[in-house]
Parts: sequence; C-alpha cells; structure tokens
Amino acid sequence: QLQLVESGGGLVQPGGSLRLSCAASGFTLNYFAIGWFRQAPGKEREGVSCISSSGRNTDYANSVKGRFTISRDYAKNTVYLQMDTLKPEDTAVYYCAASQRSLASFRAYEYSYWGQGTQVTVSS
Repeated sequence: QLQLVESGGGLVQPGGSLRLSCAASGFTLNYFAIGWFRQAPGKEREGVSCISSSGRNTDYANSVKGRFTISRDYAKNTVYLQMDTLKPEDTAVYYCAASQRSLASFRAYEYSYWGQGTQVTVSS
C-alpha cells in the first residue's frame, strides 16, 4: 500500500522553528515531485512549497519565502520542510503530496498521493 506520512508538527512559539518530514512507504519518493500544502480552519488549502524529482527546482509561496526551506534526502526516501521564524498565521494542518510529474507545482490536482497531515500551531 502506497502511503505518505508526515511528522514533526507541534506547538511552537512565534519566531520558533519546526522541521516537517514526509516519508513514504510502499514506494520510493525519488522519482516524484513533492509538494507541501497547508489548510487553516475556515480557509482553502494552499501550496506552501514544492520540489522537483531531481531536487534542482524549488518554489515557495510568497508568504513563506525566506523563512521555509524544502529539501529531500534520497537515501532516506524523505522530504523535509524546515520552517523558521514561524508566525501565528502559519498555523494549519500541513500535508505533503507526491506528483508523478518531474516538475512540481502548486496545482493540487497534479498530486496523486497525499499524507494525512500534521498539525502546526504557532502561539504564545
């Protein structure tokens, strides 16, 4: 069974950091573009960051540029989202998703596999 599992969420104070992980079971992530999306209560899901299958191309939502960094470890079959200088408006459930395309985008319909999500809460 093909699964994506996110981890690393939690409660953090404003200005703090978290690192989210997206691991795969049942398949290798190495040939997939990966996207991170988030959904806050009462809001639509939005793309946060994405990375191509080669790792050479990345993209970020304007709201997180300069604060979030996406990376992938092929040996560990894992994609990471390092989140620094967190703000209360970053509070949301964060999902990783895998696309069979080589280039990543924020178009959710391009992603075939989705994780269950991990909660990130930024609050003092």
